[in-house]
Amino acid sequence: MSVVRRCRGYAECGLTLPEALVALAVLGLLAGLSLPSGVEALARQRLEAAGRRLGQGLEQAREEAVRRGQPCALSLGASGWQPGAVADLPSCFEPREGLNEPGLQGALELRHNFPAALRFSRNGLVLDGGTAVLSTPGTAVRRCLVLAPPLGVVRLGRYQGDPAAGLNSSACVPDPLL
Repeated sequence: MSVVRRCRGYAECGLTLPEALVALAVLGLLAGLSLPSGVEALARQRLEAAGRRLGQGLEQAREEAVRRGQPCALSLGASGWQPGAVADLPSCFEPREGLNEPGLQGALELRHNFPAALRFSRNGLVLDGGTAVLSTPGTAVRRCLVLAPPLGVVRLGRYQGDPAAGLNSSACVPDPLL
């Protein structure tokens, strides 16, 4: 035997209280399941953006050295690229933004083994190299950037090693998601 409700108007056709409660419970469960993956997705996006900013800073410094026709230097600090004038080398450029998204200060951790100042020759060759590792709360993924002199080849990837034990460029493996 089936129960069929008949309604006379649009206002009478609706959900009963138990039906509405079941629907809300299902929606609440679905929202609860999607929340952790959303947090991780945002953390990964933060890492991707910071990795791109690191690479863009290197390219900008190289282009500036070529444009000026003279060597220059750039430093990498905890918040990103900084002017890096050393001895008689001027700074390549004045960085306009850090690695963090605006309003998210302290969200990223940066470890690197670059020298105090990266030097670029007047024709854009890189005289120093190293590895930088980025991590952030919310995801176990760590992004890395390896800069290899003299051509300044930049490789972005996923860091597989333990940054606390010392940075190793061979622990920066290609990531198919990049």
